[in-house]
Amino acid sequence: MNIKITLLPGDGIGPEITETAVRLIRLIAERYNLIVDYSMQPVGGASIDEFGEPLTEQVLKECYDANAVLLGAVGGEKWENMEHHRKPEAGLLKLRKSLGLYANIRPAKIFPAFVDASSLKAEVLTGTDFVVLRELTGGIYFGEPRGYDDSQGWNTMSYTKEEVDRIVNMAFAMAKERSGKLTSVDKANVLEVSQFWRSRVNEIQNKYPDVALQHMYVDNAAMQIVRDPTQFDVIVTSNMFGDILSDIAGMITGSLGMLPSASLGDQYALYEPVHGSAPDIAGKDMANPIAMLSSVAMMFNHSFQMTQAAEIIEEAIERSLEQGYRTQDIYSEGKELVSLSKMSDIILHNVEKL
Repeated sequence: MNIKITLLPGDGIGPEITETAVRLIRLIAERYNLIVDYSMQPVGGASIDEFGEPLTEQVLKECYDANAVLLGAVGGEKWENMEHHRKPEAGLLKLRKSLGLYANIRPAKIFPAFVDASSLKAEVLTGTDFVVLRELTGGIYFGEPRGYDDSQGWNTMSYTKEEVDRIVNMAFAMAKERSGKLTSVDKANVLEVSQFWRSRVNEIQNKYPDVALQHMYVDNAAMQIVRDPTQFDVIVTSNMFGDILSDIAGMITGSLGMLPSASLGDQYALYEPVHGSAPDIAGKDMANPIAMLSSVAMMFNHSFQMTQAAEIIEEAIERSLEQGYRTQDIYSEGKELVSLSKMSDIILHNVEKL
């Protein structure tokens, strides 16, 4: 099989973790006789420094031509004072919108070897394995009108039938393949847009009679994720609510440095770790590669339907944690503190052994 992957290392620790990702992809490609064509392109602050904008049309074309896009991280203090539409993060928003990536998948799974790393009790966390499915191209982040003046600021939260239906259909299908349980999160008690969202979810449920559906207000959902995360399987929600809930779900696992994500559309797919660019540790060989390597696993699973390869990567990560290796962000007493490159070597070695 021939595949093309566009690599967008970005800023901060992005290039370091992308280098590790390429090593993993080459290892998997060798095992499964894949021919991989790479295209390395600038995005975010790196693109601003070179071209004056966070995402160029040429880079966007490279993404259109790829089977999958793998992103490192964007942003940093260097570009903080720029106009909103010229910041590194604006390039990521444009990329998601241009590729039609309407569904962001954020898994929240507890590795058994890592259950004590969270601030929550082990007995609360054990067995946690759910997915937050966040609508990514609509809602308050993109609604018009928007703006502010000396006396007020305003944003518009709106959703069309098409925007709600496509993400909700994906959520029901995903829940059907997992344990058959879907939680739709909204704020229908006070927001008309959430009332519309809920009405569409109820309508679509008729196509999935074997999936158990529950509705939950977003404030209660935030509380329940911390109180009893094992009650959830698939959570589907709007852009802003999903942004908040997925970070809450991320932190119960112990570190954002552990979490991958996939952003999917009907034609294109983007994979990226959840963490930011961490400029304070960039170039110091201190970053945690696990979120990026797990994102590669999601890429093989969702874009290339290589479930076995994805499982091997996840098992190698879990085995490395069981062996007691930790990068700085997840280090605890009694474990062995290792660098980014050392942790990468260990995980790749375990991939080879599986």
